[in-house]
Amino acid sequence: MLLDTNIVIDACKSDGVWLSPWTQHPEAACASVTRVEALGFAGINAGEDQAIRAFLNEVILYALDEEVIESAVRLRQQWRMKLGDAIIGATALEYGLPLVTRNVDDFRHISGLQVINPFEML
Repeated sequence: MLLDTNIVIDACKSDGVWLSPWTQHPEAACASVTRVEALGFAGINAGEDQAIRAFLNEVILYALDEEVIESAVRLRQQWRMKLGDAIIGATALEYGLPLVTRNVDDFRHISGLQVINPFEML
């Protein structure tokens, strides 16, 4: 399963342990752009930076390869998506992974993409 940036950020907060069924899953993964988005988050403090880096070192990171790039281009052309969302959505599509996100509306329109919102399960 591919974890959206918001899941990574929330999971690395002190009250984020409840997300562990997704973040501790043996097949938990992130798109490479999630590293940029999560660590580049405005106002990040040293503890959050350290927690995010440690988390990203434990999960599978999918590179921004040619197939993902072309898929992201198509998504942006078709849906005018933000670049990060297009790359994350394209990564999930290209690798056949469900996407775990709080921002379901950013991805709902993508045909063939399974979206899971752990916040709806509370």
